[in-house]
Amino acid sequence: MAIRRFITVCFCLIITSFVNAQIKLPQLIKDSMILQRDAKINIWGWASKGEKVSVKFNNKTYKTTTDNDGKWMVQLAPGKAGGPYTMDISGKNKISLHDILIGDVWLCAGQSNMVHQMALHGIRYADEIASANNPAIRQFWVPNTTILQAPQNDLPSGSWKWANPNDVQQFSAVAYFFAKSLYEKYHVPIGIINASWGGVPIESMMSEDALKTFPSILQTVEKNKDTAYVNETNRKAFAAMQSMPKPKDKGMNEKWYDASYTPKGWRTIAIPGYWEDQGVKDLDGIVWYRREIDIPASMTNTPAKVFLGRIVDADELYINGTKVGSTGYMYPQRRYSIPDGVLKAGKNLFVVRVTNNFGKGGFVPDKPYQLIAGNDTIDLTGYWQYKVGAVNVRRKNDAFTPAIALQNQPTALYNSMIAPLINYAIKGFVWYQGESNTGRFEEYAKLQPAMINDWRGKWKQDGLPFLFVQLPGFMDYSYQPAESNWASFRQAQAKSLSIPNTAMAVAIDLGEWNDIHPDRKKEVGDRLALAAEKIAYNENIVYSGPTFQSQTIQGNKIIVSFTNTGSGLATSDGEAPAEFAIAGDDKKFVWANASIEGNTIVVSSDEVPHPKYVRYAWADDPVNPNLTNKEGLPAAPFETPIH
Repeated sequence: MAIRRFITVCFCLIITSFVNAQIKLPQLIKDSMILQRDAKINIWGWASKGEKVSVKFNNKTYKTTTDNDGKWMVQLAPGKAGGPYTMDISGKNKISLHDILIGDVWLCAGQSNMVHQMALHGIRYADEIASANNPAIRQFWVPNTTILQAPQNDLPSGSWKWANPNDVQQFSAVAYFFAKSLYEKYHVPIGIINASWGGVPIESMMSEDALKTFPSILQTVEKNKDTAYVNETNRKAFAAMQSMPKPKDKGMNEKWYDASYTPKGWRTIAIPGYWEDQGVKDLDGIVWYRREIDIPASMTNTPAKVFLGRIVDADELYINGTKVGSTGYMYPQRRYSIPDGVLKAGKNLFVVRVTNNFGKGGFVPDKPYQLIAGNDTIDLTGYWQYKVGAVNVRRKNDAFTPAIALQNQPTALYNSMIAPLINYAIKGFVWYQGESNTGRFEEYAKLQPAMINDWRGKWKQDGLPFLFVQLPGFMDYSYQPAESNWASFRQAQAKSLSIPNTAMAVAIDLGEWNDIHPDRKKEVGDRLALAAEKIAYNENIVYSGPTFQSQTIQGNKIIVSFTNTGSGLATSDGEAPAEFAIAGDDKKFVWANASIEGNTIVVSSDEVPHPKYVRYAWADDPVNPNLTNKEGLPAAPFETPIH
């Protein structure tokens, strides 16, 4: 028996040694990758200690030996755009990589508006998806993972996909249109490495080094390195959640979705709209909606779909007792395909079960609510019947232990999703993030520059282009001058423009008051591409809209000067410039009269005889930010310095 165990142990050691001897490549380096042109290209990986490794690429061979940790790296000579190429990597084993292109590679990162895939905007961009057929545009989607302890050497998985009607649906819409615009301009392969996660703050993608001047954040980093602390905190939070009374949904128990159910005690309510605005006070819980829809026979034998706008927070849709779709959170637009045989000629029962956890619950206004079959459409807005299925019990603050959302923790995504990319040569960065930091705009004005400088340092290129999107308009329109976190945040974002080789794509005109994920992604990608043409490709072009430069006070007027005026100042609607407000020493802003005079804007108000300050488009969602240059690029919102 002892001899058998000895033989077994020896066999396992031999197998382990053999496995460890195999060359292993990082997830980024694989078939169909795009390598950065005109730059020294790092190819790296792991093998056994002291193993000789060779890399053959583009008729050249590069050799190295692994270090004591089994790591190896070679640096390929810069190459011109082209391909496809094959790469052979040899040690004790051999790996051949195929379909490699050389072009420009951009690291695209941020939160949900950088995540949002083409598929989520498939109605607006149906033709773009159907016609996508470009093997020279490729995306590597970085898996969403979190690590709180230390930077990682590799990703858990990943692959390069090219822009075809199937795979392009999973491309970031902003990044795809950015890449497409650059390809159409330069006709070189464009690679997108997308490292994004919805709802995360900027500090989650910053390294510990980048946070060294933010002591309170560093304290959180240190605490989170204690796995026992994190696990115990989340265990308590889960236990607290489980201990809360769970109201039973009467609607589910009584099958209110079933066609055989006879409704009793239902009330009238309008869709779209929130139930708190229609006679239901402060209700968090489950509300059921039902309505009979008369459908002609012509709509029953053709593919059909239902648009239910957006719903806060979660929903389930039943038609004639059959569940045809559900969504678990508030942000996606509801677009459900109806299975064959569900619709029938005549009356059809539509039932929607809506779950709301906090805030106003219901159906977001100003979104499409329709049944579509073939060329026919039935409007689903109007009056429905509703009934409350469950009411959530109010949680006592002292009984609740908040969980640690791992993806929101400082360094958590840098460690797992950015650090493994650092050796990979890139053209520059594209950043679309901020919605999760709008309440901390003063801090963001320091965080974003710190991240820019740190990322450049990690890639060992001080001048790597950094392009970013200024947040679009969002939330209720304000028809009076007012304070605004989102406006202050946009100003904080713009401060990064003081760093060389940065550019900002203004999106103030592309927002939707009722959707934090506006549909118009192509314009964002195109404006980022314009910025890249200027900053990264050194084109002599107008790449930005008017940007505040200075102000001069002349009596009861302020003359505002701009950079990036292009061929001259203009407005998008041909009317006088709107959204300008003016204030005196008291800093009480009122709407101003504004006019274009050459490359300046002259503002004044009879209410402010001694003006000192000016604001433009200073609101969460300005009503009509119409100032542009004659090239049609929108002016960036601004506030003149207030002391």
